[in-house]
Amino acid sequence: MVEGSTGSPRADFVVVANRLPVDLERAPDGSQRWKRSPGGLVTALEPMLRSREGAWIGWPGLADADVEPLVEDGLQLHPVRLCAQEVQDYYEGFSNGTLWPLYHDVVAPPAFHRHWWQAYVRVNQRFAETVAEVAAEGATIWVQDYQLQLLPAALRELRPDLRIGFFLHIPFPPTELFMQLPWRREIVEGLLGADLVGFHTPGGVRNFRWLATHLAGAKAGHGRNEILVDERPVRIGAFPISIDSAALDQLSRSDSVRKRAAEIRADLGDPEKIVLGVDRLDYTKGIDVRLLAFQELLEEGRISSEDTVMVQLATPSRERVEHYQRMRNDIEQSVGRINGEFSRVGFPAVHYLHQSLPREELAAFFLAADVMLVTPLRDGMNLVAKEYVACRHDLGGALVLSEFAGAAIELAQAFQVNPHDTDGVKNTLYEALTVTPEEGRKRMKALRRQVMTHDVDRWARSFLDALGMPEPVDARHG
Repeated sequence: MVEGSTGSPRADFVVVANRLPVDLERAPDGSQRWKRSPGGLVTALEPMLRSREGAWIGWPGLADADVEPLVEDGLQLHPVRLCAQEVQDYYEGFSNGTLWPLYHDVVAPPAFHRHWWQAYVRVNQRFAETVAEVAAEGATIWVQDYQLQLLPAALRELRPDLRIGFFLHIPFPPTELFMQLPWRREIVEGLLGADLVGFHTPGGVRNFRWLATHLAGAKAGHGRNEILVDERPVRIGAFPISIDSAALDQLSRSDSVRKRAAEIRADLGDPEKIVLGVDRLDYTKGIDVRLLAFQELLEEGRISSEDTVMVQLATPSRERVEHYQRMRNDIEQSVGRINGEFSRVGFPAVHYLHQSLPREELAAFFLAADVMLVTPLRDGMNLVAKEYVACRHDLGGALVLSEFAGAAIELAQAFQVNPHDTDGVKNTLYEALTVTPEEGRKRMKALRRQVMTHDVDRWARSFLDALGMPEPVDARHG
C-alpha cells in the first residue's frame, strides 16, 4: 500500500463531495467535536469504501478549520479547508446563489458575480489537488454534485491515470437556461474531464449532450450514451438515485414507530384524514402551492378542519440567506391566516413545525399520513416521495407528486400534478383524499414494487459498473 505525503495510505476508491459524512462542530467553550451526518449517500457508499479501503474528501462544515486527515468509524476522511470568505463566495454565493436557482428552472433569479466564480474555480482546484494526493495509481474517483463541476477536468490535468465519475444530484437545466451562465463553456469542459457523467433523468442527459457538442466541441461517439472529447470517450447516462428502502420498510414495521404513528393521530385529534408535507425550507419545494390548495378546499367546504388536518414539516435551510428568511416569514403568515380562519380552540387546521426530526419520528409521520404532498416546482429526484412509499408497508396512504420532480418518471402510479396549476393541485389533493381503499392499495402496491427493488445500493452499483470500477482485490482473488 502506497502512502501519500499526509502519511495516510493512498486509496483505490475516492468519493469527493462538498461535505464530509461527518460535521465538525465547535462548542461554546471553543472545543471541537465530530458529529456524524446521516445521509443516504453515506449509507450506499460505506460498504464499497470499506471493502476497498477507500477515502472520502470534503469540507468539514466549519470555516477556517485546520483538521488533519482522520479515520472515523473505519472510514478514511480527508478534510479540505475553506476560509470564511470562500464559504461565502464559493458555497453560499456561486453554488447556492448562482447554480442552484439556475439549475432549478430559475424559480428565483440567479446572480452572476465574477468574484463568486473566481472562488468556485479556486476551491475546485484545491479539491483536485487533494484528490491527486490521496488517490492511488489508477484509482476510481466518484465526484458528487454541483459544487464540484470543474473538478473532473482539473483532476484529469493533474492525474490522467485516474478513472473519474461525476454525478449531479440536482436537475440539469434546459439548454436555453444554462446558456445564461457567463461561464457556461468552462462548466461543460469541467464535467467533460470525467469518464462518466451521470444525471437523474434522460432529459438531463439530452441537455448535456447538446451543450457538450455546441460549447465544447465534443463529437458523437459509439451509441447515444457516448461522446468523444479529443478522441477520448466520455459516457453519459441517467442513474435515478434512490433510498435505503429495506431499512425504512423495516423501521416502519417496528412496534415503536407504529405506536408513535397512532400517538400522532391522537395528538392531532383523531381526524379522518391527515395531509403531510416534509421538505427542506427551500423556494423550489412549492410549500406555498400546497398551503393555498389546502386553504381553497377549506374555503369551498369540500373538506373541513374537523375531519382533515395538514402537517407541514419544514427543515431549516440556509438560514443566513435573506431570500430564505423572507420565504419562511411568508409560509408562517400563510399558516397563521389559514389557522385564524379555520381552526377551533385546541385544533389547528395546519400544524407547522420548523425543525429537523429524527428518522424514527419521520417514519411515524409517514405511517400516520393519509396523503403525502410533494409539490416541488423543480427537483432533481425528491427522495421524500420514495421514503413515504417505503414506509407504507400497510399499503395505505396516497402520494400526490409534482410532475417536475425526477421521481415522477419512476412513480407513475402517484397522483401527479403540475404545481403551477393551483386548481389542478387542489382537485388532485381532493381526489387523493377521497380515493377508494381498493384503488389506493393498488396504486401503493405498484409504487412499492418500484421503490423496494430500485434502492440506493442498486443505484450506486449501476453507476460504478458503468464507470468500470474493478472489483476489490479480495473479491478478485477469493
